[in-house]
Amino acid sequence: MPWIYLLLAGCFEIGWPLGMKLSQTRPDEKFWWLVIAVVSMALSGYFLWLAQKTIPLGTSYAIWTGIGAIGAFVIGILMFQDPATFWRILSVTLIVAGIIGLKLSATV
Repeated sequence: MPWIYLLLAGCFEIGWPLGMKLSQTRPDEKFWWLVIAVVSMALSGYFLWLAQKTIPLGTSYAIWTGIGAIGAFVIGILMFQDPATFWRILSVTLIVAGIIGLKLSATV
């Protein structure tokens, strides 16, 4: 169950930068996107807290931030036309490799 909590924490970690970005691009809905961002922050922290009861601090934190970074990267490309250059994609691929390595080396 702690790995599910960590996955949920990472997914909500994607929600807050997305909410902040949408609050800038949709000013008529700014308040609600900021509410979504704050709720996502809170849920992300809560699920990380649950996961860290079992998963080591360094492992859980690295995976949590990695999921958030990768998710924000992909959403940026798909929704906001962020650049998808070779070096950016290679760099995110290395983050994915690091997350996989941490999961495979975990004792929990």
